[in-house]
Amino acid sequence: MPKDTMNKVEPHITVQDLTMAYGDFVIQRNLDFTINRGDVFIIMGGSGCGKSTLLKALVGLKRPAKGKVLYGNVSFWDVEPDEQDVIMRRCGVLYQSGALWSSMTLAENVALPLETYTELSQSRVREIVSLKLSLVGLSGFEEFYPSEISGGMQKRAGLARAMALDPEILFFDEPSAGLDPISARHLDELILELRDSLGATFVVVTHELASIFTIANNCVFLDSASKTMIAGGDPRTLLSESTDPRVLLFLTRGERGASTAKEAVVS
Repeated sequence: MPKDTMNKVEPHITVQDLTMAYGDFVIQRNLDFTINRGDVFIIMGGSGCGKSTLLKALVGLKRPAKGKVLYGNVSFWDVEPDEQDVIMRRCGVLYQSGALWSSMTLAENVALPLETYTELSQSRVREIVSLKLSLVGLSGFEEFYPSEISGGMQKRAGLARAMALDPEILFFDEPSAGLDPISARHLDELILELRDSLGATFVVVTHELASIFTIANNCVFLDSASKTMIAGGDPRTLLSESTDPRVLLFLTRGERGASTAKEAVVS
C-alpha cells in the first residue's frame, strides 16, 4: 500500500455545532471537532464539565439540544432508529464499572452480544469468546464469575465484551477509575496494542493525566465555566504550546499556570 494512502486522514466521527442540555440548563454549547479513523481520542476536562454527557450523545443515549453527530456522512440523530441501530452495531462501549452481569461467567458475558445480534453457532460463539478473552489477557478465565477476579480484570473482561462484534469504534467511560496505577498502566498498554492490531478508533473519557499522555493522539477539552470547548488536538502539543491558563492548569495539575488560570476563569 502506498505510504500516502496509509497515512491518509479519514474522519470517523464529526461533531458539528453541538449543544447539550437538560431542559433549559446548558451543559456544553458550540462543540465542533473531528475524530479520525484510528485515533485514540480523549474527551477531557474538569469534573462536571459534561464529558459523560457528550459520550452519551455520541453513543445514542442522549439526543443533543442542537447540532449533528456524523458517522462518516450519516447524521446519527437525523436518521430512523433502525439505521441508528446499524451504526451502533459497529461500536462497542466499556462503561466505567465494567457493567458485567454478576450472575454470568466471563464467557457468558462476552457471548451475550454475539447470541443477541448474530445467528452464529454455539461452537463458533465459543471460539470468538475465547479469542476476545485471549486478546485482553484473560485466556483460561472463561468460567470465572466477575466477583472472582480483580477490578482490572473486570475492566479487561468488559473490553472483551465490547469487542465481541468486531466494532470499528470503541467508547470508554473513565476506564482507569478504581484501578491501581499498575493496572491502569496495563489497560493503557492494552488499548494501544488493540488500536495497532485491530485498527479501531478509541474514544475515551478520562481525567487521568498518565493515561492522556500515554495513549492519546487527539482530544477535545471541555470547560465548565464557559460551557464550551476551549482546546483540541494532541495533548502533548497542548502542553507545550497552549497559552490558555485553564488548559495548562489541567494538564500540569497546577505545577505551572495555576494563578493565571484562576484569573482567566473568574474573568
